[in-house]
Amino acid sequence: MALLRVENLQVYYGVIQAVKGISFEVNQGEIVALIGANGAGKTTVLHTVTGLVPAKAGSITFNGVDLMKTPAHKIVSMGMAHVPEGRRIFQELTVYENLQMGAFTRRDKAEIAESLEMVYAHFPRLEERKKQIAGTLSGGEQQMLAIGRALMSKPSIILMDEPSMGLSPLFVSEIFAIIQEINKAGTTVLIVEQNAKKVLSIADRAYVLETGNISMSGNAQDLMNDDAVKKAYLGE
Repeated sequence: MALLRVENLQVYYGVIQAVKGISFEVNQGEIVALIGANGAGKTTVLHTVTGLVPAKAGSITFNGVDLMKTPAHKIVSMGMAHVPEGRRIFQELTVYENLQMGAFTRRDKAEIAESLEMVYAHFPRLEERKKQIAGTLSGGEQQMLAIGRALMSKPSIILMDEPSMGLSPLFVSEIFAIIQEINKAGTTVLIVEQNAKKVLSIADRAYVLETGNISMSGNAQDLMNDDAVKKAYLGE
């Protein structure tokens, strides 16, 4: 059974239909990518799955539970974490305080401490800077913090929105290596990304979104070798 299943999802902003009846699924243990141009509806899909934007029609099920009837704040405690576009960390708080905020739905202090150690193992730089005010970190470090904060909720799936945006090529490679590590450690990943070449290189499967519709889907490696994808998204 798919961990996350979206069927015939339709989303409107006023009279404009942003998502036009798309269906996709993410299986346990996979990295699944949503690629497409700006304005294709990728971020809207993530916001609808996490309950931030209401759907007009369709269904979203996570671990067999209907998310269309679940308040957004409860979705986190069910095991779904969201790393939003633009990072959205708490700028005035320290790195450590940001990470603790990620565990706000959890009660077991020993387990929270364990998760903190796990985050520091993935991101040694965050441990070095744990007392630093988050707003003073570099863009790449803030992205690491946003991912670390999401991991503190102990998610079974993590949704990432443009994790490479605004980062140097060196940080982009580092972030994608960490995403693979997180996945290998057992967290399923659904990732929206404009850097199609990079994300297809780490994903298992991918869906191509064009103006609210899924135009192609399949094995990520096959899509990377597809002439239409190469021309439209890989600059080849």
